[in-house]
Amino acid sequence: MFRYLLLLFLLVPLVEIYFLIKVGDVIGAGWTVFLVVFTAVLGVWLLRVQGISTVYKVQATLEQGELPATAILEGMLLLVAGALLLTPGFVTDTIGFLLLIPPLRARLAGWMLLKGVLQAGMPPSRRPGTGTGHTQRTIEGEYERRDE
Repeated sequence: MFRYLLLLFLLVPLVEIYFLIKVGDVIGAGWTVFLVVFTAVLGVWLLRVQGISTVYKVQATLEQGELPATAILEGMLLLVAGALLLTPGFVTDTIGFLLLIPPLRARLAGWMLLKGVLQAGMPPSRRPGTGTGHTQRTIEGEYERRDE
């Protein structure tokens, strides 16, 4: 896992610098800087709108007595989108803006739920549907309370 993170932290800045230079050659340095700042501001505004919408979705799901797992994952994806949009560059902005599209974000959150991302912190024997074959048993009986 560390290797992948190291590779990610090395490659992303190099790719971003490459695209910033290429775009700067085409439209000029001033317009490139303006575009990077504009996408950050626009992204933060859209993130705010989507975040408020996600909070309402969580509240509505809780009022129905259901677990808002998908909405919570969407909120986490919005946090990732915010970090990507505030990172200067066009590649990270593109990924960040893609995460701001509600149907795409909902599908990604559903896929993450299907793959068990929320269960990652639980030991394998405690995950639903897995384990060593031990099942929970209910022992029925009667009891009598005696105050002595």
